[in-house]
Amino acid sequence: MLVSLAVLLLAGLGLAVNALSVPTKPDLSMQISPASQTVTRGQNATFTVSVTPVNGFTGTVSLTASGLPANATASFSPTTVNISNASTQTSTLTVATTSTTPVGTVNITVTGTSGKVSSSVTAGLTVNYQLSGSITLSSSPSTSTINPGATAVYSLTLTRNNMGNNAVALTVASGLPSGASATFSPASTTGTTSSLQVATTSAINNGSYTIYLVASGKDINSTTQNAYASVSLVLSTSGKPFTISSGSIGALAPGVSRPINLTMTNSNNSPIAISNLSVTVQSVTKATGVTKSCATADYAVTQYSGPYPLTVAKNGSASLASLGVAESQWPQLRMLDTNANQDGCKGATLTLAYTGSGSGS
Repeated sequence: MLVSLAVLLLAGLGLAVNALSVPTKPDLSMQISPASQTVTRGQNATFTVSVTPVNGFTGTVSLTASGLPANATASFSPTTVNISNASTQTSTLTVATTSTTPVGTVNITVTGTSGKVSSSVTAGLTVNYQLSGSITLSSSPSTSTINPGATAVYSLTLTRNNMGNNAVALTVASGLPSGASATFSPASTTGTTSSLQVATTSAINNGSYTIYLVASGKDINSTTQNAYASVSLVLSTSGKPFTISSGSIGALAPGVSRPINLTMTNSNNSPIAISNLSVTVQSVTKATGVTKSCATADYAVTQYSGPYPLTVAKNGSASLASLGVAESQWPQLRMLDTNANQDGCKGATLTLAYTGSGSGS
């Protein structure tokens, strides 16, 4: 009887244990991608944070980041995610560094919290020193042949490495023939292009001149970087004469550009090949009764960027349009939109000067 009773007691205990159940607890699971990133000082690192509900969790999850390096900030988009079903929700974490963020590797912990429920995930961030910047300068064409008194035009290209949005200034170091003047458009740029116009006079002697150019600007480390280039200017009176004109250009207003369809007229008894076209604003005549100021500085010209040479038949005329040059490559006359009052330019008349070089047999 004693043995049987023991067996019954054990059996009863077993039944009691099997009847108990542990309830599942709602929870969160978090992931981050990529697991690590490397940036240079001043750059941003972007991660995707994924929040997945576990055991039927629902609710609003707030996201925070810790472990950031000094002089760095973290932001989430969105800052909270709403879990209403079994779907995974995501947020973008952006870690912004500065030029003073310490160099090294840290582990950034992202935590999602909703009431008493929380979950975390970690990603690595390595911050390196900024690379030194550099610039190079080139010109097309590298050589321009014109008659004394004409204007040579060079299209300049800047290659920028680690220069950020810092402006690069363009200047002529030396080499201009006496009596010539140089104009950059623009003279300082945060972009990669500019143009150089070298205006000569008829009194300058024929010959070849080497003009030395300098581009200078600060890189992302505030260190001054320089680039150097040279262009060749050839003055020769052996070119073939021709005339350049244009039709109506249209009304201008601040910020408005108008294309100029140049027409070249060849009075020679043989065809000529034309190059080095340029357009300059010579003067501005205000409308009658206007007292406010308006000057050539209120206008700018984007020079011709089409192909060369342009061939014009003997004793004939040809426009850029008739030669098949795309309108986007024609010279463009633009009225600048400045902070100054430009009412003085209403109804103004502009005088434009056109130059180019012609050669032929």
